[in-house]
Amino acid sequence: MTSPQTLNLDWLISVDDHVIEPGHVWTDRVPAKYKDVAPRLIKDNEGEAWVYENRRVPSTGLAASAGRRKEEFTPNPIPYSEMRAGCYDSVARLEDMNRSGILASMCFPSVPRFCGQLFWEAQDKELALLCVQAYNDFMIDEWCGSAPGRYIPLVIVPLWDPRAAAKEVERTAAKGARAVAFSENPAPLGLPTIHDPQRYWDPLFAAAQEAELVVCMHVGSSSTMPKISPISPFMANMAWGATRTSGAMLEWLFSGVFSRFPGLKIALSEGSIGWIPYFLERAEQVIENQRGWVLRGESFGGSLEGAHESGSLDLATFDIRQTYLDHVFGCFIDDIHGLRNLDVIGEDNVMIETDYPHSDSTWPDCMKLARERLAGLAPEVQYKILRGNAERVFRFTPAAPPSVTR
Repeated sequence: MTSPQTLNLDWLISVDDHVIEPGHVWTDRVPAKYKDVAPRLIKDNEGEAWVYENRRVPSTGLAASAGRRKEEFTPNPIPYSEMRAGCYDSVARLEDMNRSGILASMCFPSVPRFCGQLFWEAQDKELALLCVQAYNDFMIDEWCGSAPGRYIPLVIVPLWDPRAAAKEVERTAAKGARAVAFSENPAPLGLPTIHDPQRYWDPLFAAAQEAELVVCMHVGSSSTMPKISPISPFMANMAWGATRTSGAMLEWLFSGVFSRFPGLKIALSEGSIGWIPYFLERAEQVIENQRGWVLRGESFGGSLEGAHESGSLDLATFDIRQTYLDHVFGCFIDDIHGLRNLDVIGEDNVMIETDYPHSDSTWPDCMKLARERLAGLAPEVQYKILRGNAERVFRFTPAAPPSVTR
């Protein structure tokens, strides 16, 4: 155990950042016959855009906000020439990481969206699988390979074929992958949920467990934004966004997936943590008060509850808090209330993010803000949140901190 005197609290590991893919990712890697239909960056009379099959892939300037003043943020697309180089260049990004105290970073995709939804929507699934593999090879070999120990490899999978997804997990784990992106809620994508009685996702979960890859669910990976009402303002809905992540946590805790795969771990990426104590408490209340009639198989509102199949959740002995502590990891950018409730959330279940280069990012003040938020905690706890938990959960050994002056 590292002593408090030797703890380096000057660096953090961000478990949620983003890559704006450079234009060559797919055209350099797919067979020649697909180069005109694979994702490619073009310039035409409508401007600069990604094109895939027969569609233009929308982008937003909010995803490439690093280096801009908040007053300059825009949801409109911006060309690469107006982006900070660290958005799309892994070597250039190191300068931005060093400047702000980011020792290592795990990056989610942009063009394919957070868990590869673009390829699930594709017409040609043979090409789509090649595109998934091309992205993963880029992420592991080029993006992460450019600076060993500075990037945690996160991969995507073919959502339309769980067995192929399992094979991709096996293939990429052998290359060094440490995490796999998944949807916070597959239902809006038109995919089976994790409660599917046919166990649609089990091959993927089994492979992730075997390879010890963390299943990471980024907010928005259901391709939806919750709406308070049909005409709620965007900012109200965005502030309400943690409802998606709390729903994902409860889905997983009540699903029985962790009973079938006791070694599986999930990360609630960019989901914040302040809401966790309430929902754990509320879930316990529901279990205590409603468990009896659910176990008897009585119906409510026409829906039969509690018909748990063999190997699924045993409500009679279910300990939801222990299940949470064993399997679920909350990730936050800036969450004062969450950090005040670590006694419930768990100091071993929390990891920090910077969200570079998005508009919610704390960059370039990542370590400055982290010091302010963690100031009242013991050095050992600060270290866990800054980097120790990420190193343990993702089985990742970062490079030695660079010698830089900040």
